[in-house]
Amino acid sequence: MATVSELTGKQILYPTKSAGRWFAIDYQANLYQGCSYGCIYCESHDESTPVDSLDTVTAKPNALEPFSKELVGKNSGTIIGFGSVSDPYNPLESSLKLTRRALELLDAQKMGAVIVTKSDQVVNDIDLFKRIKQHSPLVVIMTITTYNEDIAKKLEPKAPLTAVRFKALQKLSNEGIKTGVLMMPIVPYINDTETNVIQIIRKAKEVGAGFVYPAFGISLRDHQRRYFYEMIDREFPGLKNIYMDIYGSKLSCQSPYAQKLKKAFVIECKKLKINYGMADIVKSISPATTVQLKLF
Repeated sequence: MATVSELTGKQILYPTKSAGRWFAIDYQANLYQGCSYGCIYCESHDESTPVDSLDTVTAKPNALEPFSKELVGKNSGTIIGFGSVSDPYNPLESSLKLTRRALELLDAQKMGAVIVTKSDQVVNDIDLFKRIKQHSPLVVIMTITTYNEDIAKKLEPKAPLTAVRFKALQKLSNEGIKTGVLMMPIVPYINDTETNVIQIIRKAKEVGAGFVYPAFGISLRDHQRRYFYEMIDREFPGLKNIYMDIYGSKLSCQSPYAQKLKKAFVIECKKLKINYGMADIVKSISPATTVQLKLF
């Protein structure tokens, strides 16, 4: 479900906690709230979010005015991230075009963008991406969790198919747009297999992605945990009890195969010469940025 509401004096642009350390992003912008994909692992499922509104997308049609004002005084080349909370290419974007209009403002200010999405709608703005990348960093990151479409339909029931996302990456790469894959979350006991990890890396390389960045586990907050358990009990019978026994009320639920998966991941990325460490990814996006980070 998608709705439109007026923005009530809210800030649009937020500085990242450590500027440039996460995909070279300096500020995050969210022009929409909520998501329509129904992903069972979504971290937005918290105590403040009613379960019956988890798949609702709300647009902020008057958000561009404060967004434009907040850009004033920022340096040229500043990188704005889209997609940290809500997918910038959700169903409302096709009619409202808030993301496109925001990107046009960045282009006018000679600023860059990092876009994280699960939607193939992103290819509609290739013309704009080409303009931005002439003066500032521009990269599109596609979130891909599993190569298995049957599992994808259970984990992300309303999101575009994995094959559709890879096709979008191929089109972007063919047009000279920098792309990458966010391989997260790798959900314990569901998609945490070496086969899945390696298939995603190989396909990412095939379609021209410059990097793959993973997370071998998920976070489960209280309200989110209840929703997640309800969904896996329905889609993966018996798995709920395994989670309860192993993770209890832990926030961080790492795959029991995490170390094995990391090793296979690194070996495959090195073999295919595709970036995987955040420091190298940041450098590939914004060569002037220096950052020292652990691998994951």
